[in-house]
Amino acid sequence: MHSHLIYSEEVRAATLSGKPVVALESTIISHGMPYPQNVQTAREVEQLIRDRGAVPATIAVMNGKIHIGLSDAELELLGQSGDALKVSRRDLPYVLTTKKLGATTVAATMICAQLAGIQVFVTGGIGGVHRGAETSFDISADLQELARTSVAVVCAGAKSILDIGLTLEYLETYGVPVVSVGQSAFPAFFTRDSGFRADFQLDTAEAQAEFVHAKWELGLSGGIVIANPVPESDAMPKEYIDQITLQALAEADAQGIQGKAITPFLLSRIKELTGGQSLATNIALVKNNAIVGAELALALHKKH
Repeated sequence: MHSHLIYSEEVRAATLSGKPVVALESTIISHGMPYPQNVQTAREVEQLIRDRGAVPATIAVMNGKIHIGLSDAELELLGQSGDALKVSRRDLPYVLTTKKLGATTVAATMICAQLAGIQVFVTGGIGGVHRGAETSFDISADLQELARTSVAVVCAGAKSILDIGLTLEYLETYGVPVVSVGQSAFPAFFTRDSGFRADFQLDTAEAQAEFVHAKWELGLSGGIVIANPVPESDAMPKEYIDQITLQALAEADAQGIQGKAITPFLLSRIKELTGGQSLATNIALVKNNAIVGAELALALHKKH
């Protein structure tokens, strides 16, 4: 047991009894969705994982400890607080030592999951290379974390606000495999097809588990992107979301919004411009990822 970690009773019991655990991030609760949909979605996602025989572990930093698994009251606190810090790799020591409330990004959740011995992590979409990064150098820490931290990340691809071509190039350079589920195309969060292909297509949890297990058995440390497209019935048309994304990006640029603030701003603005449709899609894709993540965790568990 790591001294900086504190486990919920449910996760502790799962660890002791040898049940598979699935990590969940918390910035989706604090920065990714409005209240009360954020807390409601978090609870529903956790339940989907339980229903499939795995145990959810939503991760956050509270009172100087990394919490692996949150109570109902802790989920509510994160969803309503409004002042939870967005915690990435560089921020973890600060948030821990100042005992501030922190919601973990993809990068920080991967670090905490690995510390806790959790192999599978479910999120909405990974961060990546931002549009205009050739001048701004704005590249998400998620990509470096995928290169160095051995956790399988189930997502609906990269957020469509990013430069997806450059994001995939970056992942290739650092040897991070990108595996798609049910199609050869790499998804782009709100839409099923980014216009780019994934490296490999593996449709079953068993095939994905074989791949993940083989990678790590070879000593090839680092993560794996399991890109699971949003269900067809919930997806948004590519041309429509691309047009709205460009408008939101132009507004962010005009207002000088950058760094950590840009993703929450863009997601919120896209929600307004789509009349709430993007939020419904966001919720649907996270739930869909939870199912795939739970099944992968079970399949990996059988290999030990």
